[in-house]
Amino acid sequence: MSKNKFGFGPLEEPPAPKPRRREVGPMGAAVRDAASSLSESTESLVEQRRQNAADAKAWREAQGEGRVLVEIPIDAIRTDALPRDRLDLDTVASSDEMEELKTSIRERGQKEPIEVFSVDGTYQLKKGWRRLTALRQLHTETADERFAHAVARVAEGQSSRIDLYIDMVEENVIREDLSFAEMAQVAITAAQEEGQAAGELVSRIYASLHKMKRSYIRSFVFLIEELGEALVFPKMVSRNLGVDVARRLQASPELGQGLRADLSGVSTPEEQAQVLRRFLEAPAKQPAERPTREKSEKYEFHVGRSKVTARKGECRILSETDFSAVDRKRLQRAIEAFEAALAEG
Repeated sequence: MSKNKFGFGPLEEPPAPKPRRREVGPMGAAVRDAASSLSESTESLVEQRRQNAADAKAWREAQGEGRVLVEIPIDAIRTDALPRDRLDLDTVASSDEMEELKTSIRERGQKEPIEVFSVDGTYQLKKGWRRLTALRQLHTETADERFAHAVARVAEGQSSRIDLYIDMVEENVIREDLSFAEMAQVAITAAQEEGQAAGELVSRIYASLHKMKRSYIRSFVFLIEELGEALVFPKMVSRNLGVDVARRLQASPELGQGLRADLSGVSTPEEQAQVLRRFLEAPAKQPAERPTREKSEKYEFHVGRSKVTARKGECRILSETDFSAVDRKRLQRAIEAFEAALAEG
């Protein structure tokens, strides 16, 4: 090492101090872990609250739209608010199709929900009369508690009567082969409640059907309203027969009384069909001949520049003369002279 003139060498730099290690004690570690856990817990809690709020909103929306399914005791569901779109419910309740539905529910449970709406604290059936009837029959026959409740969708909010009718019939129109008389009866009943013409309501209640099918329903509306109770088996009237009879009655309303009288004695659907067919096959009455009018002869001639047209009860003079400018007394004397000349023969 070289020395300077003062006889000493450069000072050596002291070694860099070693970094001091601060070990976290047990208490500090516990505090740090608690703080970290609290932070994570707070974020998780906030996220959970957000999710709960979103779930609650989705639930309210689903409930408001009738997408929430609930179990309702079958005895708590009434069916008297809306007349069913089947004319003969007793026959449907004891049909082979009902037995097949009961077998399916017995083996696999109720797969399709019914739909109800709330009226004054009670549940009224909107859709699913066959399923509810099947559950009631099964519960009566077996006393099994599996059939004591119906899986249902509760329609929330207020709906007009017409909307309720539309909801009720849509399912059966799509899934079942309803007769035109049954569909017409729904429109007639709705019209009586609303104070409207049944034919006008057909377009609203059966808006999903083809316009030709709606036309057939209107024909049956007219047929049922025109014949009333005389048409004992309306459901058994075929489409073509019913439409043809309605058209003839519309063209000749005076024939309705005779047809009602003929129908009063029928006791079977077959006899009813025979009466309706005879009504169509009967020759139409020829309209009474109108007395022919005697043709009124006329002739024309000219007097100077005036054209005279003569016919029964009329003598017309076309002239360049302005008769409104002629003195009234003078014109009157001329007409009197004219009539006097005619009277002389």
